[in-house]
Amino acid sequence: MANINDEKNDKRFIFKTASFQHASTKSSNNKKKAWRSLKQIITMERALNWPENFVHYSSINAPPSFRPAKKYSDISGLIAPYTDPQSRLQYATIEEYSTIISLPMDITAGYLAIRGASSIVG
Repeated sequence: MANINDEKNDKRFIFKTASFQHASTKSSNNKKKAWRSLKQIITMERALNWPENFVHYSSINAPPSFRPAKKYSDISGLIAPYTDPQSRLQYATIEEYSTIISLPMDITAGYLAIRGASSIVG
């Protein structure tokens, strides 16, 4: 049993170099490395002269989706399979529909404006 524990403690990993020091511990001054935000990194990379056919994340355009966009309830935010034909508000349950029917027109227009839909029809 003692031999197994000794073998585990003596195990040396091939990928580790004994003389390795991390860049932050090498420097004699104690300055911390400045972190850049994603916006700063993107701005710096756009300024570089990339080869014409070089593909990177900011040059790739995604094709349009073949799936229809999901519709969400204007009241609860749940997936909404139904749309009120009069107010054009989307709803998920019967309780939400009863709430939509009782809403005044200015609040209905506000919900549509939040969603970015066109004005009320009818």
